[in-house]
Amino acid sequence: MAVISGGTTLIDNGTLDAAVPAGKMTLLATQTASASATISFTSGIDSTYDLYCIKFINVHGGTDDTGLRVNFSSDGGSNYNVTKTTTFFRADHKEDDSSTVLFYGTGRDLAQSTGDQPLDIDFGADNDQCCCGELYLYNPSSTTFVKHFIAKENSVLATDGSANSFVAGYCNTTSAIDAVQFKMSSGNIDSGVIKLYGIGG
Repeated sequence: MAVISGGTTLIDNGTLDAAVPAGKMTLLATQTASASATISFTSGIDSTYDLYCIKFINVHGGTDDTGLRVNFSSDGGSNYNVTKTTTFFRADHKEDDSSTVLFYGTGRDLAQSTGDQPLDIDFGADNDQCCCGELYLYNPSSTTFVKHFIAKENSVLATDGSANSFVAGYCNTTSAIDAVQFKMSSGNIDSGVIKLYGIGG
């Protein structure tokens, strides 16, 4: 069906539909934490998909006032030390309404670092506290371009409040990224589910 104005075709829906990828999310792996030092995905990230999504659901840390972190591998998980440049900002709101803040997290971003990237900070470990979020990794099998990723997450502060964190950056390598690892900044991932999806045809 075409959209026509004054006798001129503005949009040919058939052509538009053919040019837009109509892929779906395919669940590739699910891991459940149980006092786990790390959660790693060492298979399933390859050239099958141009976009991967990792969802973390009700991740609970075993240690108070910590944060979930991520790193990447280009050697199948033998090492998680890919060079990254990133940004980090966050919005906080305390339960008692005593504090609301939006800030850029200097010290949580990376500049050509092989270290773990914080996805949140000041995470509470009370029985009812956890975090949920997602990370997108773009075209990890490219051997031409750097590998971009973005993440967003909401966690419960150790001081009781909502913390909405936003992270973006790139793995500064033309080697394929083929594994991803999550850990806490201190202590174990006490519980939670992390799922890996491929997006596309």
